Amino acid sequence: MAKVGILMGSDSDLKIMSNAAKMLEEFGIDYEMTIISAHRMPDIFFDYAKTAKERGISVIIAGAGGAAHLPGMAAAIFPLPVIGVPIHTKSVGGVDSLYSIVQMPQGIPVATVAIDGAANAAILAAKILAVSDEKLLEKLEVYKEGLKDKVVAKADKLDKVGYEKYIDEM
Repeated sequence: MAKVGILMGSDSDLKIMSNAAKMLEEFGIDYEMTIISAHRMPDIFFDYAKTAKERGISVIIAGAGGAAHLPGMAAAIFPLPVIGVPIHTKSVGGVDSLYSIVQMPQGIPVATVAIDGAANAAILAAKILAVSDEKLLEKLEVYKEGLKDKVVAKADKLDKVGYEKYIDEM
């Protein structure tokens, strides 16, 4: 199965980006994860992005906070899809990261998920890979059905116990 590269500019992003790894594991998708900085180690970053396809990487998920150049720089070098995960920042809550990632110039697209949305980035990567992988598509359909079942179970519980008890149990 094709691999996904999970990148982050700092170990402070690991708590968020580990959600992408967990989701990929749930779907049985092989991945590699590393801390790499487009600013502090541009030569190593460039080599990573330039050789990722040769190493079997089909999608890159890149999380970044602040100026958030990592996803865009990856997209500028890596020829396949890049998904950006804006990381929450203390100064402006991640909006700076979000704007940095979504405002890419024409010709260098980065698919972007919500602030701290690494799990959704992994689901999007799985959907991209599922275009040519019927078994993975089946896993995604089962996952989606499971989401529906969880909501139905919560609605049933609310009907049975009432909202006050439901809230007390949350």
